[in-house]
Amino acid sequence: MAKLSLFERRRRRVRTALKSRGATRPRLSIHRSGKHIYAQVIDDAEGKTVAAASTLDKDVRGKAGATATAAADVGKRVAQAATKAGVTKVVFDRGGFLFHGRVKALADAAREGGLEF
Repeated sequence: MAKLSLFERRRRRVRTALKSRGATRPRLSIHRSGKHIYAQVIDDAEGKTVAAASTLDKDVRGKAGATATAAADVGKRVAQAATKAGVTKVVFDRGGFLFHGRVKALADAAREGGLEF
């Protein structure tokens, strides 16, 4: 078995802790790359994505990038899509990324948009 990087170990640790605590709630999972940020609400019981948003969406593709304001916009849009699908309470899965900068901006905007976590 290959040795996992520290990031992969942290990602696995965070995800298993979330699944043990909040198994009844959907998961707001994020991924952050150098150029974009992605967020999706996943129902692990059914194995389906309920709502998703990213900086690659057609309406914001050219003007958004890897900034905190773009992350806040993604947070608002994923919160709107989740509430439209009937989800208001989620568990925040930061995916191994530290709760700082773009991750924090996305989380705060999702809270303002109506998601509880």
